[in-house]
Parts: sequence; structure tokens; C-alpha cells
Amino acid sequence: MLQESTPVKDFIETDVLTAIKEFLNLGLHLGEGENSIHITIGLLLMLSVAFVVTSFVMKSLRKLLTRKMEQEDKLKFISVFKYIRYLIYVIVILITMSAAGIDITLLITASAAFFVGVGLALQELFQDIIAGIMIVVDKSLRVGDIVKVDGIVGKVFEIKLRTTRALTRDDKVLVIPNHKFISDVIFNYTQNHRTTRESVSVGVAYGSDVQLVTELLLKAAKQEKAVLKSPKPFVLFDDFGDSALIFTLNFFITDAFSELRTKSALRYSIDALFRENGVTIPFPQRDVHFYQKQPVVLRNTSGE
Repeated sequence: MLQESTPVKDFIETDVLTAIKEFLNLGLHLGEGENSIHITIGLLLMLSVAFVVTSFVMKSLRKLLTRKMEQEDKLKFISVFKYIRYLIYVIVILITMSAAGIDITLLITASAAFFVGVGLALQELFQDIIAGIMIVVDKSLRVGDIVKVDGIVGKVFEIKLRTTRALTRDDKVLVIPNHKFISDVIFNYTQNHRTTRESVSVGVAYGSDVQLVTELLLKAAKQEKAVLKSPKPFVLFDDFGDSALIFTLNFFITDAFSELRTKSALRYSIDALFRENGVTIPFPQRDVHFYQKQPVVLRNTSGE
């Protein structure tokens, strides 16, 4: 039995394996020595297997990471994951070519110089993309948040990988580059909760009944539907101004996007209540004094 198996073994090793090696070695052979490049059937098969395995691993990893995410966050993560997948594919190609005996030093050097140039040219674009990834991962911004960017207030309705879009109070679309959420100071009115504190200031004439003014301001806040009953509104006596006593009505609302309408309604109510109760809102006043060294001489030029 041992003598009969030897020819079969030699046949497999010499003929079958040699034929397979020759078949896998078929392809394009360029150059000689260390700088030679061989694009063979074996290399293509290795790349195909590597792509299939990498794709399977990446898909399983994506499902594992997104299984507990909300649908909106899942879609954002998938869009980010596509860019990461392309980068991993490039790394897999380089590793496979290196394992196949191809010297990839020159390719890596040329690629590094190319990507450095591209990176410098598209630096701000990369900042936006990285910021978009961070927004998706740490959830520092959500659709529906009210933000203030460069003095403009807007309600976020779409978050993309490079930009975030918000609707301003005058129904205009504000396009915000994502890197601003990292490099600039951005006010988010609804990050922790939807309740925000707002205020309206008013000045009354000196000599006014300050207790009555306080009661009227609280009454105006009580009459406004948008003002919350809890936490309760409160009044602060801010300062003794040049021409008036300065009071501030502080109140809480749940719709910071409509704060201008709420403040306007409160000012209407305050003005009406002050008029009904005889509280005066003064205009700026100045006392002017003349200092004259000689008496003023009056002359009659009419001839009478």
C-alpha cells in the first residue's frame, strides 16, 4: 500500500501543484529584481478573498454598532462608515500586495506626498467631515435644537457629514459648516432641556411706586400664555439709571425660537398696564445750566 501511494503523492506534488502554481503565476510581469511588479491571477484571487473577508467583517461590525441606535442616527453612522470602509479597503490592498511580494515602498511614498498636498488644499473640508463624525458619535447636536451662530438664531432641521442646516426666524435656510461647532463658541438653547429663561427690561420715572411696578410686571407675565407658570417669573430692580429706575422681568418659555414674539407681546401688556395705573415710562432727560459772568442785555429792535 505504501509503495502504491508514493507515485500518487509524487504526481500530486509534481504535476497538480506545479500546474496550480503555474496557473496562479500567470499574468503581467513588469521589471526585474527588487523593482519588479507582478500582477498575477494569484494576486487577484488574494485581493478578491481579502475584499470578501473585509466586507463581511465590516458589515458585521456595522450591524453590531448600530443595533441599538435610532433610525436617524443609524443613517448618519452608515454615511460616515462608508468613508471609513474605503480607507480600510485601501489598507487591505496595500497589505495584500506586500504579502504577495510586491515592494510597495515607492507607492506609499508617492501616495503620502499626494495626500499631503490634497490635505493642505482641502484642510477645511476635512475639518468639516471630522466635525460631522464627532457630532454623530457624541450627539452634541440633534435635529430640532435651537442654536445661535454668529448672532443668528436657527432651528436645526438637517445634519449632514459636512454641513448642518438650520431654519432662521425669518424662514431662511442657514448653512453652517460643521467645523464651527468645534472651533467657535456656539449657543445651544435646547441642549440640556427645552426650557430657557428670557427677560424684558423697562424703565419707570423716579418717584414711581416700585412695589406697584413689580406687581404689574408679574401680572403681564401671568397674562401671557407662552410664559411658563413654573418656574415662576420674577422681577429684579436692576439699577438707578440716568433718567429712570430700571426693572427686568425674567420669565421662562419652552419655545426659544419664538422668543421675539413673546417679548413683543409682553411689552404690549406692560405698556397697557402702566397706562392704566399711571406709571410713567420716561424719556431721557438732561438738566442744562448756563453760567454767565455778565448780565444778559435785552434790546428792543422793533422800534417800539
